[in-house]
Amino acid sequence: MTAIKFKQVLFFLVAISISLSFSCDQKKGKKHHKKDKAQQTATSEIKQNVSAHNSTINCDTSMWKYVYNPSRLKVIDKCKTVTGIIEESSTDEDGDQHMLLKLDKGQGDILTKKNIKKKQGYLVIEAVCVNKTTLKKVGNTCNGFVNHILIPRINDHVRVSGSLVIDSHNGWAEIHPISKMEVIN
Repeated sequence: MTAIKFKQVLFFLVAISISLSFSCDQKKGKKHHKKDKAQQTATSEIKQNVSAHNSTINCDTSMWKYVYNPSRLKVIDKCKTVTGIIEESSTDEDGDQHMLLKLDKGQGDILTKKNIKKKQGYLVIEAVCVNKTTLKKVGNTCNGFVNHILIPRINDHVRVSGSLVIDSHNGWAEIHPISKMEVIN
């Protein structure tokens, strides 16, 4: 099976899985209907556009065990690679390094309306367990693990690989967790 056909089949299976998940969630009548609706809208936006930039660069799925509260993240693409310029970088209380990435031309179709409205059109990217955890409810998420991934400087042009997700608490798209990041020319 060629790489392109494999990507198409994988995308189709992910789309069906997302569709079935939403169908089941709607039938359950969850209390957080407003958040569910926002997540569905954001996921729908991404689902329509995600096939243009699929990548088969290796992603480290073991990084997911270091994600605080992973159920809040709806996976759109298990392994996505994007390029762009680091516009902002800050430490989160959960130990992650939170960055905003101005995507290179031709990649904006992975952004949601919330990325445009709340994040000035940037993609959120997060490297897990890079910093000391100061938020008690994170618990043991990072215990015994320190992520030594490259943390670029503001204005660095980078290539980032990781899971493309929708943060259901905020409605924006993210690469979270980052598996690989490198500065490029």
